[in-house]
Order: sequence, then structure tokens, then C-alpha cells
Amino acid sequence: MKYTTKSIAMNRCESCIVKEFNSLKALTRDELMRISSCKTGKLFKKGEIIFEEGEILNGVFCVKDGVCKLSKLSENGKDQVVKLVVKGGLLGKRSIVSDETTNLSAVALNDMEMCFIPKSEIMADLKKNPNFTLDVLQKMAGDLRDSEDTLVDMAQKPVKQRIAETLLYILDNFGTDEDGYLSIVISREDYASIVGTATESAIRILSHFKKEGFISTSGKKIKIEEPKALKWIQ
Repeated sequence: MKYTTKSIAMNRCESCIVKEFNSLKALTRDELMRISSCKTGKLFKKGEIIFEEGEILNGVFCVKDGVCKLSKLSENGKDQVVKLVVKGGLLGKRSIVSDETTNLSAVALNDMEMCFIPKSEIMADLKKNPNFTLDVLQKMAGDLRDSEDTLVDMAQKPVKQRIAETLLYILDNFGTDEDGYLSIVISREDYASIVGTATESAIRILSHFKKEGFISTSGKKIKIEEPKALKWIQ
């Protein structure tokens, strides 16, 4: 795998707060010190590809700062956004455990800082630290549950409700900038991809929300004006 990113100096794993958000918290201090000595810090620019579907990963990425989207290419050539990954997220753990190529692509939605941990180090800890292994399995089970919930939502909930819930999810999980706009700026195509609808439909619904005063916009940026109103949309 080739990187066009800049390598940077990173904090020691044993003293990094980010580990508290993922399975690395289950490692001992000695194990964290060993990982810290062999990891690599990476900077990814907004829009940059972290890895592509079908690649072989030789390690996992730990998100220190920023947000990326995980997506899968459908048979008709469209990207289906599967998940947004934030600070503390681990990318590539399923590919490492299953020893398979990646089934998703990852793209930075804003400037990101990451640590890349070699596969050999992760596998060593999976084999000898049962607490770490259990935590990784629990996180993977949680990802599977979320995927199942998404499939049910797409089958049972109307598009308007799914878009409203997506806006509220971004608000609750990523917050706003100093002007009150959602801190994560994604395209209308990505909104459509997340909820499983056509781009034209997503644009039409967002325009309706704006006309009703539920949201306001500035270019691609969106501000939630009436979160309670969005919550009650069905």
C-alpha cells in the first residue's frame, strides 16, 4: 500500500487519551509501550483516500483526530456510505483478523491525524491478551449489529425520516462549528448514499427542511434550526 501522506511524530500510546475510545485500552502498559515504539504517525488531507476496497492491509489505523467515511462500491458503480469513523476509531481490524482484503474504502472527510500500527503487533496481542481479544470481538459484533439496524431502517423508515435522523446523528456526535453549522460537511451525494436514496431525492428533502425552517444552509454547510421538529419527522 502506498501513502502520499506526511509522517509525523505522535504521542506515546501509554499516555494517549485516544486509546480509551477503542480496544487498545485493554492492553497492558508494556504492550502499549511496545506498540508505541513501532507505530507510524500519518496526516491525511480532506478528500484523501486512506485505503481502497480490495487492498491488503498490513496493519490498523487508529484515528487520533478528524473524521472519515467508510463506503462500499455497488454493482452500479455508486458508493454506499456504510459508516462515519471519528476520533478513537480503529480502521482495518476486521481485515487483519480475517486475513482478507478490505471490503470497504476509507476517505478522509476533513484533515486527519492517524497512527498506523503494524499487523504483527496487533496479532501478537490478540494471541496473548484475552481481554484485548474479547474487546476487539465485542467491537466487531457491535459493528455487525449497527449494520443490521441500518438495513432494517432502510427497509422500514421513509427517506425523509432517515435524512432527519442522519442530520441529528451528525449534530449529536460531531457538534457544530463556531457559527452553529454542523462541523462535518458532507456532500448531498453522501447524504443520499448514507440513507440509500437518489441524490435528487436527498436534495429535494433537504430543500423541504430548509423551506420549513428546520435547517438553514450556506453552500454545503447545514445548520440545524429546529432539532425537535426533525426528531418528530416520520
